[in-house]
Amino acid sequence: MSRSIALVTPETQAVFKPEVLDVIRTSLCPTATDPEFVLFAHKAASYGLDPFKNEIFFIKYGNQARIQFAAEAYLSKAREKEGFQPPDTQVVCENDSFKARKVKREDGSDDWEILEHAISFPRGRIIGAYSIAYRIGFRPVTEFVDKDHIAHMYTGQNKDNWNKWEPDMIGKHVQQRALKRQYGLEFDDDDLHSGTPSAYEAPQRRDITTEANVAAAAERHQPAPQSEPDNENDKMDELRKQMNAKFKQLGITGKEAKSEYIASKNVVKGETPTLQELTKLVKMMEVDIAQRAAQTSDEDDLLGGEA
Repeated sequence: MSRSIALVTPETQAVFKPEVLDVIRTSLCPTATDPEFVLFAHKAASYGLDPFKNEIFFIKYGNQARIQFAAEAYLSKAREKEGFQPPDTQVVCENDSFKARKVKREDGSDDWEILEHAISFPRGRIIGAYSIAYRIGFRPVTEFVDKDHIAHMYTGQNKDNWNKWEPDMIGKHVQQRALKRQYGLEFDDDDLHSGTPSAYEAPQRRDITTEANVAAAAERHQPAPQSEPDNENDKMDELRKQMNAKFKQLGITGKEAKSEYIASKNVVKGETPTLQELTKLVKMMEVDIAQRAAQTSDEDDLLGGEA
């Protein structure tokens, strides 16, 4: 068990087994410092989110770390609320006919009501999006986003996804806002700065004493940074070697069987995999290996208990 696993909070230990935490640490958060991982695992456990289902992510660019909640996380938590109904999320293009009006809610606050949204082809470029969060017994909540107002998303750290998958990204962005308002969802993405004590403080609305104490303790036991291949080609070669080794661990042999496994993960989109795609595939293989090991361990425990 690694030092960071030993430092996790009681809330985390109650949700994740040590062997599962090891997989999360090495496969989903390989670049995280001990304090960053402890906080990530604590948030996943506290909010009931599953890192293996891509409901919560750990992302790091240089020294800038980020704990990000996926659109699926908002939907997952909204489904647990009484009166849940699926939201209606649409993109608006420059050739669409779109009208909305401002309305007053019962509590006196302002909201919006969609009067018309008609499309024609060609639709033109995307200029915005909206999402209507419905809930039985409650008035619908509507959120808009103007593309010009979130232009920084297209040039920021996640710019590749925003430019490549624009309809999905802008739709999920506005849908999260609508679900948060309708269902009172309180979790938000966190930006963490390595070496900065305040980086491990959550919003003031929650008591983070446990998180802060554990993070402070973990900060004193930082491991030496691991060396990485110098260039992309070296990284690709290293990942392919890891894949071959993991295929053996999974008992998958033969070109056809390996191809079927890779296709089942739906990670590689084109004929030639990218570095990012191979990295994600290797992580998913590690998860499968760990899950098989955990299942074997559980079966051994069961047999031992019957003896």
